[in-house]
Amino acid sequence: MEVHRVRVHPAAARLPREAQLAWKLAAFAATAPAVGVDADVADMVACRVVDNAAVALAALDRAPVAAARAMALAHPRPGGGTVIGLPEATAVHAEWAAWANGTAVRELDFHDTFLAADYAHPADSIPPLIAVAQQKGLDGARLLPAIATAYEVHVSLVKGISLHAQKKDHVAHLAPAIAAGLGALLGLETAVIYHAINQAVHLSFSTRQSRKGEITSWKASAPAWAGKLAIEAVDRAMRGEGAPNPIYEGADGVIAWMLAGPDAEYAVPLPARGERPRAILETYPKGHSAEYQAQALIDLAFDLRHRVDPGAWGRVREVLVHTSHHTHTVIGSGSNDPEKYDPDASRETLDHSVMYILAVALEDGRWHHVDSYRPERAHRASTVALWRKIQTVEDPAWTARYHDPDPGRRAFGGRVDVTLDDGTVVSEERLVADAHPNGRRPWRWPDYLGKLEELTGGRLDRDARERFVDLAARLARLSADEVRQLNPTLPAGTVLPDRPDGHGIF
Repeated sequence: MEVHRVRVHPAAARLPREAQLAWKLAAFAATAPAVGVDADVADMVACRVVDNAAVALAALDRAPVAAARAMALAHPRPGGGTVIGLPEATAVHAEWAAWANGTAVRELDFHDTFLAADYAHPADSIPPLIAVAQQKGLDGARLLPAIATAYEVHVSLVKGISLHAQKKDHVAHLAPAIAAGLGALLGLETAVIYHAINQAVHLSFSTRQSRKGEITSWKASAPAWAGKLAIEAVDRAMRGEGAPNPIYEGADGVIAWMLAGPDAEYAVPLPARGERPRAILETYPKGHSAEYQAQALIDLAFDLRHRVDPGAWGRVREVLVHTSHHTHTVIGSGSNDPEKYDPDASRETLDHSVMYILAVALEDGRWHHVDSYRPERAHRASTVALWRKIQTVEDPAWTARYHDPDPGRRAFGGRVDVTLDDGTVVSEERLVADAHPNGRRPWRWPDYLGKLEELTGGRLDRDARERFVDLAARLARLSADEVRQLNPTLPAGTVLPDRPDGHGIF
C-alpha cells in the first residue's frame, strides 16, 4: 500500500493532475481490470451480491422502495438495467435502475459495513455497477474487478478522511467510489475517470442531518442517489466534459470548505501499482437489521438476558452502556436526540437508537427486521420503561479500540452494566458482532445463503433462488446475458405495491 498525503494548495500553485487524489484514485481504477482479483476476494464479492439481493427482496413492499421503483419505471429503456423483483424484460435507464435497486438494498439497514475514520456501506456500489453492466452488455469478467475496485476506493477514503467530524454525510465517499468502479467496468482512461470522480465528489457533499433527529426514508435513498449521480458523472466525462478540479486540494475545494479547512492534511492509503484490490475482506456483514454499531450489542444482549431472572427486568434501576465516541454520539444518548427515546419515532430513527434496540433485544432474545420495529412493539409498556433507563457513555478505551489501526484489534462493541433495584450489577461485553470476521461465528458463504433463504423463503421460489445463487457463485464467468439475470425475479403474477398516495411528476 502507498499512503497519499492530501492537503489544500493555493490556486497559484497549479497542482499537477498527477499529484491530485482524484487522479490517483482514477489511475488505480484504470489499471485494476488488468491487475485482476484474488480468489478469496472474488468469493466475497459473490457473498455480497447474494447479501444485497436478500435484503432488497425483503424490502420490496416498503413504501420508499415502492416510490423509487415507480420513479424508475417511468423511464423505460429496452436493454437497460433490470429492476429487482421484476421480469428481465422490464428494463429502465441504468441510472434509474441504480436508483430503484439501491433504495431497495439500503432500506432495511441490513447489508455490509465498514467503519474507520468515517462510516460506509460499500455494497451500495453494487446496484449501479450491475445496472451499467447490463445496459452496456458487459460480462462477469468485467463486473467482478469493477466491484472490487469500488470497494477498494471506498474503504481507502473511509480510512483516510473523516466526513462526520464536519457533519457531512458518508455518501460523499460512496459517489467517487462508484465512479471509479464504473471507470474500471467500462475500461476508461485515467483522464476520463478523473473528471467523473471530480464531479461525483463535487456534487455528493451533504450534511448529516439525514441521520439526525427524526430520521426519514432519505437515509435509504441517499446511497441510491449517489449511484445515480455517479452514473451521470461518468456519462458526462465520457462525452469529453470536464469537472471542478482539484476537487480535494483546491483553494475552494472540499477539504478547504467542506472538511477540516485549509490547514488540514489527510492520509489516504491506496494499493501500489500492480497490487490487487483486497479491501472488501476488511468489510463486514450484518446479522441484524440495525445500524452497524448496534450489532455487537444485540449479540451481547442475547447472552446477557440469560444471566438475569426473567422477572427481573421490571426491577432494573439503570442500564449503562460503555462504548466508543461514535456509538455514543451517533446512536446513543450522546446524540442528544429525544426522538431516540420516542415510541412514535420512525423505523429509521429506531434503528439508530441503541437504547431501543438493547431494550427489545434484552426482552425478546431475538431481532427481526419487521417485528422488532412494529409500532405495537415500540409502545409495549415494559419496553418503554426499560428503554428510558438505558444510557450510553463514551469510554476512551472503547474509542481507542474503534480506531485501532490493526484490523485484528479494532472493536465496535461495548460493555453493558445492568443494575437492579437491590444493587446487583450484571455485566457483559462484546468486542465485535458474532458475524464479524473476528467474531465468534464469522460469516461464510453458507451464512449468506441462509440469510437469503430466511428473508426470501416466502417470496422467491426455490428454483429462482437456486438459479440466482448459481449466477452469483459464477460471477467472474458470467456471460453478458447472464449478468442481465443477476437481479432476482419474483414469481409470475406477483403484484408489488406502488405508493398509495398517487403519482409524482414522472
